[in-house]
Amino acid sequence: MAIDNPPQGTELRPGSFQALLSLIRYARGHRRQIILATVCSVLNKLFDVMPEILIGIAIDVVVNREASFLAGFGFETPRSQILALAFLTFVIWAGESLFEYLHLILWRNLSQRLQAELRQDTYEHVQRQDMAFFEHRSSGELIAILNDDVNQLERFLDGGANDFIQTFVAVVAVGAVFFYLSPLIALLAITPIPVIIWGAFFFLKRATPLYADVREQVGHLANRLSNSIGGIATIKSFTAEAREAKSLSAASERYVLANRRAIAVSSAFIPIIRMAILTGFLCTFIVGGMKALDGSLNVGAYGVLVFLTQRLLWPLTGLAQTVDLYERAMASTRRILNLLHTPIRVRDTGTATLPTPVSGALEFRDVSFHYPSSGAGVSHINLTIPAGTSTAFVGATGSGKSTLAKLLLRFYETDTGTITLDGVPIADLPLTTLREQIGLVSQDIFLFDGSIRDNVAYGKPSASGDEIIDACRAAEAWDFIGQLPDQLDTMVGERGVRLSGGQRQRISLARAILKDPTILILDEATSAVDNETEAAIQRSLARLSQDRTVLVIAHRLSTIVNSHNIVVIGDGTIKESGNHDTLIAQQGEYARQWQVQTGEIIKTR
Repeated sequence: MAIDNPPQGTELRPGSFQALLSLIRYARGHRRQIILATVCSVLNKLFDVMPEILIGIAIDVVVNREASFLAGFGFETPRSQILALAFLTFVIWAGESLFEYLHLILWRNLSQRLQAELRQDTYEHVQRQDMAFFEHRSSGELIAILNDDVNQLERFLDGGANDFIQTFVAVVAVGAVFFYLSPLIALLAITPIPVIIWGAFFFLKRATPLYADVREQVGHLANRLSNSIGGIATIKSFTAEAREAKSLSAASERYVLANRRAIAVSSAFIPIIRMAILTGFLCTFIVGGMKALDGSLNVGAYGVLVFLTQRLLWPLTGLAQTVDLYERAMASTRRILNLLHTPIRVRDTGTATLPTPVSGALEFRDVSFHYPSSGAGVSHINLTIPAGTSTAFVGATGSGKSTLAKLLLRFYETDTGTITLDGVPIADLPLTTLREQIGLVSQDIFLFDGSIRDNVAYGKPSASGDEIIDACRAAEAWDFIGQLPDQLDTMVGERGVRLSGGQRQRISLARAILKDPTILILDEATSAVDNETEAAIQRSLARLSQDRTVLVIAHRLSTIVNSHNIVVIGDGTIKESGNHDTLIAQQGEYARQWQVQTGEIIKTR
């Protein structure tokens, strides 16, 4: 769906009306359905107020007989007038039922379609954000917006929009009848309406920040639940269940308190409206009755006015609940649209193409990047990586090794400098074109909640069963997969919780093998497995590394001694580079790390 958004990075102002206008602009593709639903709501309300008018006409028929209002339309006898009223009653009730069915269908289907599109558009927008975005937004908050806030908007569109329209139509239509029958009583009856409207706007002003706080507390609560469930193993290992339960209770109490403040404001609205309605009803009842007694007002007209007074004023009692639902929905709408308007820093606007076939030659030209939150990163990196070679990056934690891989994948945009692939700046390439050439095997393996087959074929969904099995064999994963009762159809659980760390690592490796990338990035791929598993993975990596460009990020220097080039990173800059023998001979930083890991320092004392 096309989205008419404000400029990227423009945050919606707190006002509910601004949020409503933005929502209407967003939903412009459904304009015909909105207009049709509105028309059906209007007609349903017009039919709904007519029975009270018919009651007044019926009283007029009984009292005035041949001189009644209907007699002027050719129905001379009271019996024909009663039959005409019966027919009109049937038509009105049938019309009311028909248009109620239509407006319910139209509004509810609109709410379902709009919430689905809004969730989808927002999710796709979030997917296009760079990794810095996710470092500053919790997963719980994002899930709360994509799920709970979207559902809150859906609840308003299901009924609240129709209630607003029908309340307005009732006031206008019934007010017109009042002025036609008795302008004096009409003025007295509508006296409470300004009080009610003032109360509604007063409520809106008071409620807007309160419901914004409610939605914020929903996000905090969702984040707390997400962290607790995701870290359940850590919680259990530290016997922190009671502490986490207490923290959740505190978050729940903050949510309850935020809701309590909003409820305190909304609950005071209905009693005020009731008293205003009573004033209007008493004016109609007393003044109209006196006029009917002295003969200046038709008895039937008096009956119509008495019955329509409630039709005029009583719907306004529901205004409080509707406004409450509206305020909750607009608070959610602001959060959704503000997320949707968050600027995308890594723009996917490249149109360049890579030479065929892609060889995998890389070059970092004076590349600098620093994380906004910490200031860490890399500075003035100049590095050429020939196609088909292996390059290892070593250095202390936080030195900038993984940052170079993230910049290559364009998870972040460089501050300065250029990275090229086969001579083409990666910023000029479509993200899909760039990332299709790169396979990533990291220490932090993520498996999706599905089968082993689904996870291995994630990078190549069209892969055949034989291709998947071949990839698993190449990753030395088939030995344990073949022993499972369901083999490739075994469910791995959320984040692969049903598998061991080594098994998850091998499946991740099989996933990379099946993708068959031109460039392979191994980010501490064997740091969290046992020696036997490491040996198996190293054998797989040796096969996988043939005829492709390989970037290895490692702490264990023993795993990268055969790399064509080893780059030592320190404080975000290149300290030294060369093959293993060259660096050992230089007796620099790499040689010192090698001596520490192999124990040679101890031997030379």
